[in-house]
Amino acid sequence: MNNELQKGDKKLLNAWAFYDWANSTYSLVIASAIFPLFYGALFRGAGIEEIEVFGMMLRRSPLIFYTTAVAFLIVAIISPILSGVADYLGNKKYFLKFFCYMGALATIGLYWFSLEHIYLSLLLYALGLIGFWGSLVFYNSYLPDIAFPDQHDAISAKGYSWGYIGSVILLGWCLFMILGYEIFGFEDEGFPTRLSFVLTGVWWIGFSQYTYRYLPKGNEADGKLTGAVLLNGFNELRAIWRSMQSQLRLKKYLIAFFVYSMAVQTVMLAAAYFGEQELEWGSDSERTTGLIGSILLIQLVAVAGAYLTSKLSARIGNLKALIIINIVWIFICAWAYFVYTPVQFYITAAFVGLVMGGIQSLSRSTYAKFLPETEDTTSYFSFYDVAEKIGIIIGMFLYGFIEELTGSMRYSIVFLILFFAAGVVLLLRVPKDRTVIT
Repeated sequence: MNNELQKGDKKLLNAWAFYDWANSTYSLVIASAIFPLFYGALFRGAGIEEIEVFGMMLRRSPLIFYTTAVAFLIVAIISPILSGVADYLGNKKYFLKFFCYMGALATIGLYWFSLEHIYLSLLLYALGLIGFWGSLVFYNSYLPDIAFPDQHDAISAKGYSWGYIGSVILLGWCLFMILGYEIFGFEDEGFPTRLSFVLTGVWWIGFSQYTYRYLPKGNEADGKLTGAVLLNGFNELRAIWRSMQSQLRLKKYLIAFFVYSMAVQTVMLAAAYFGEQELEWGSDSERTTGLIGSILLIQLVAVAGAYLTSKLSARIGNLKALIIINIVWIFICAWAYFVYTPVQFYITAAFVGLVMGGIQSLSRSTYAKFLPETEDTTSYFSFYDVAEKIGIIIGMFLYGFIEELTGSMRYSIVFLILFFAAGVVLLLRVPKDRTVIT
């Protein structure tokens, strides 16, 4: 790696973490705040709650949940293929860029989202999601390459914290445009809402350039792309799973992560739709300011939550910290079942923010710590990401299916409690010593 920064270099670590600043705006503006409001307003404006898609009448929330599940299924299928190719050719940065640009351009395309062109609209939504999560496969796999084990927790937390701060800045500006649309000369809040999607894509592409400037290309590798290489990723995943049979700690941790992450990611992806649909906001303007305000609260509290979790894990250990966080999640979900008013939702948002950033950063860094000594980090993190995606597919499908059956998302919350409880039990069974084998 000629003229490249050395592993552990502060500038390299900061460049890696800065990608969170670039891409987290998608997670906040599209997945969490403005798009769910925009999506709900489209249906309310049309005076409908259901729409025909592929010959089926679907409620608006299950429709977007099912689309999300399908998009994650695609990510889960293609990630092993692409990670195997990237690892074989030694160009993971190329794939990181590809998914970034695809996701950002699709996000810009959401400007034209409409019920009249629902298939194209849902395709753009899915491509944006695929781009965001596909890029994270390669982004996460860089962590062991650019940082030493004792740096993992801190730099992982820094990445999430910067992501929260950057996304809050853009969301705040978008909210200002939407609520003050008359100041900008817009006829109504519809245009600045759509403009927010364009700004998100531009932000994502623009700020990611700093990351690309300093990240290494990837592990050096020789060879040409052949048909057999396309299956390398699946073969490597199978090899990783076999290797885990003699790494009891890593295997049991990954199983625990799969279960509780299923609930965490479902909360993140469905919370805004719950708030938009289930709460008594009063008026459309109160719904907009209230929901975005609660999402901003989550982001601000999450900055502190990520660092507090890092400090907690340093004091009591990663596994104990994760167990405590999962228990807090159980109480949050139980409380959320009875939330009806904006004030109750704000209280819930504050506690969600406290544990949301922490559980993500700590989960990622714990997995990196438990990995064996290897240069094949892409395959290990591909396995981690595929497990996470499969969990999201199951979680979003169940969440939407239960709402479709019952007519309310509140009943969907119950199964989230079960997953967090199972996560606690499974984390308690993870050996603390990597020397323990089967």
